[in-house]
Amino acid sequence: MPVPSKQPKIFVLDTSALLSLREDEAGADAVEQVLREAGPKNRVFVCFISLMEFFYVLYQKHGETEARRGYLELKQLPLRVIESDEELGLIAAQIKATTKLSVADAWIAATTERLHGTLIHKDPEFEPLKERISLAPLPYKNP
Repeated sequence: MPVPSKQPKIFVLDTSALLSLREDEAGADAVEQVLREAGPKNRVFVCFISLMEFFYVLYQKHGETEARRGYLELKQLPLRVIESDEELGLIAAQIKATTKLSVADAWIAATTERLHGTLIHKDPEFEPLKERISLAPLPYKNP
């Protein structure tokens, strides 16, 4: 009989997952469940750059007031923010140099790799990294 793992599950939320939750898009329920289960057994992280992306996307779509409201609500979620440091920057740079990811997505992928976590996202551009990091895709948006 397998012994249950005592290691916590580690999740990293991509900006697209955060926006799915905020905009109540397909996949929002999965993000809500991960956040509901956040605690000692399930840790939920976000890369620092996702905070900026979340704010600017809301700002462009809904204006400054709604962006600020959304940002304040985001900060109330049980998320741990991973800030930039030299090691993370080098991992992100290596990912950026060897893939077609945006700079922001390279930082997010690097965060996931460093934490040995699972990236929850709805961005097909992460798919080339499926051998490098664990991916949990939400339903992709139609173009």
